Amino acid sequence: MAGRKKIPSKLKVLRGTDQPCRMNPDEPEPDLCIPQPPKLLKGHALEEWNRITIILDRLGLMSEMDTMALAAYCQSYERWMEAEEKFDQDGVTYENVQGNITANPACTISNQALNLMHKFLTEFGMTPSSRTKVSGKKKDDKGNVWSSKKVKRG
Repeated sequence: MAGRKKIPSKLKVLRGTDQPCRMNPDEPEPDLCIPQPPKLLKGHALEEWNRITIILDRLGLMSEMDTMALAAYCQSYERWMEAEEKFDQDGVTYENVQGNITANPACTISNQALNLMHKFLTEFGMTPSSRTKVSGKKKDDKGNVWSSKKVKRG
């Protein structure tokens, strides 16, 4: 059985649960930026990338290191949109090759994509419940969102 998921030090600071014994002084701190979208993103996925990276950057949560996790979220978004469009077009049920009425497979694809999206949204703190675990801090004069509370290193 795996233990609790590790929480990044910056998130501990925002939550107010930072203690020297719980902090990782060697934790990587990637530079914040909006990376170029991976070439595989097209259509709805690329539109979502362009929308969500601006929001994440504004919150100080976007770095080049997050590219693939965010790309996976955007691909899930693309699949969800395509499945929903197909679902709207064909309806809740359809007649299969044997002539039986069955549930539209687009519903299953949509639900799977939504589950993946939810996992990625939670990782980035983009759901209402995951946001409640973080107290936002105002940017200081230098624009560093993390410097408003100093972390004591033990």
